[in-house]
Amino acid sequence: MYMSIFFTTDDSLDKIIEATLTDKKVLSLDHILTGWTNIVIEATTDQGAYFFRFPRNPFWSRMIVKDAAVCNFVGGKTSFYTPQMKLCYDEAGRPFSVHKKIEGYTLGDRIYHLSHTALTGVANDAAKFIKELSGIDLCEAPEEVKYPLSQFLHELDYEHYAEHIDADHAYIEAVNDTKLVHGDLNLGNILLDKNDKMIGVIDFCFAGTGNPNMDVARMVSRPTPIEFESTFLANFDNLDEVERMKVAWKHVDAGYAEHIRRYFPEINLNQL
Repeated sequence: MYMSIFFTTDDSLDKIIEATLTDKKVLSLDHILTGWTNIVIEATTDQGAYFFRFPRNPFWSRMIVKDAAVCNFVGGKTSFYTPQMKLCYDEAGRPFSVHKKIEGYTLGDRIYHLSHTALTGVANDAAKFIKELSGIDLCEAPEEVKYPLSQFLHELDYEHYAEHIDADHAYIEAVNDTKLVHGDLNLGNILLDKNDKMIGVIDFCFAGTGNPNMDVARMVSRPTPIEFESTFLANFDNLDEVERMKVAWKHVDAGYAEHIRRYFPEINLNQL
């Protein structure tokens, strides 16, 4: 059953942020207009910057609890930074999350400005992350971490989207696995340092158990330079399966873009 509580831009989010960062002085707040699933605010303080995520509806209120559980379970288990997420609740019992910002750039911002060496290096590191993530032992993982990606996508489509889309749910469920997957490994969720080296991965809201090729397909389901895609895919087998999963992700993107345009026109959809 859905939680009946979530946030809107009419809420006093600045007061919630200040009440959360009681030991810090908040210097500025910046609303990030690319936040689809949550209202995202960067809070700059006298002790560094922090990202707050406030769920936009009951579905994402449930998922942010999973996001925090996955982030904190994965921390230190791969070669890359993943946020250490603090799950909080306001006075009304609404869940939201906060984590410290890591300085860097998203791959989406930099991918068409990278040298050949940097581009192929990031492609191989992204493949490395998928393999490391899917190799994590889930025996002691919290139950939230084991939420199947196929179930998540089905629920997202049938109970959350404005209109049902054809995301080939039967196929996604048929090839589902019990490995840990990020679920939304797109260019905007990979972080690079000032030297264009991959240093981290963020936003585990879609994460759960599934087929690692879903992450492979997600990585190349949006346009990328050909040398990035070819280098990245060279790390994997069963590319016919990846191609079919790419089509499913394109349907997911199209459905969510339509949902956002209809209900949240203020959100920037340039990443598509």
